[in-house]
Amino acid sequence: MSRTFPIWKIILYTLLTLYAVITLIPFLWALSASFKSLAEISSGESNFLPKNFTLDNYKQIFLQEPLFLRWLFNSVIIAVSVTALNLLFNTMAGYALARLHFAGKSFWFLLILTVLAVPAQITLIPTFLILKTLGWLNSYQGMIIPSMVNATFIFMMRQFFVNFPKELEEAAALDGLTQFGIFRRIVLPLAKPALAAQAVFVFMGSWNNFLLPVVILFDPEMFTLPLGLNTFKGQYISFWNYIMAASMIFTIPALGIYAFFNRYFIQSVTFTGGKG
Repeated sequence: MSRTFPIWKIILYTLLTLYAVITLIPFLWALSASFKSLAEISSGESNFLPKNFTLDNYKQIFLQEPLFLRWLFNSVIIAVSVTALNLLFNTMAGYALARLHFAGKSFWFLLILTVLAVPAQITLIPTFLILKTLGWLNSYQGMIIPSMVNATFIFMMRQFFVNFPKELEEAAALDGLTQFGIFRRIVLPLAKPALAAQAVFVFMGSWNNFLLPVVILFDPEMFTLPLGLNTFKGQYISFWNYIMAASMIFTIPALGIYAFFNRYFIQSVTFTGGKG
């Protein structure tokens, strides 16, 4: 057997490396710019590394911007709550559609598929009117409740459980477990890959969400980080040094959640459900 490296793999790895470099360059520039002064950033010079390294930008956003930590707190509370509720409700709904038999099951599944075809922007105005009627504008519940379920991930979990081996559930039922006990003790522990993938995508979507907060939040103390960062941009001047520094802080939780769920996330790509 030839041990030469196939030419197609060389081409593939070269293309992937180039893509990774192109993807990383903007992030590395933003990281570098977070240690530059506004004058150096605005000068238009092409220097990648800062000429005068400074931590003033980070000091400014933490010590001089009184609402930055509040924006960070708001984003964490909302993103964690939305992720936890999605993991609960999407998983339960997906399992019900895959395993349980109830009246209207086909209708609800068809409705979920229909919702997948509706752009989120179309539901923005109805969402605003409903929240206004409930008095939930500019509130945590107004940000969390409309986002606590997601048709995309209900469908994803349903497809996961369709391919889940029934033999395990049947064996648990013979041992005396109820349907809820089977779900909690057997299904959920083995569904970690799918749950991890869902957690990563839902958290990232909520953490980076700008459209809903800009519509329903108007008190600066209730702003999330994406909305708060926008306040550093003015009509005549934008403080790009502060924006870059805040963006780096904004990136850390997203990297942390991906690093935490990384091994389960990779398993979700290769998981087959054990069905032949």
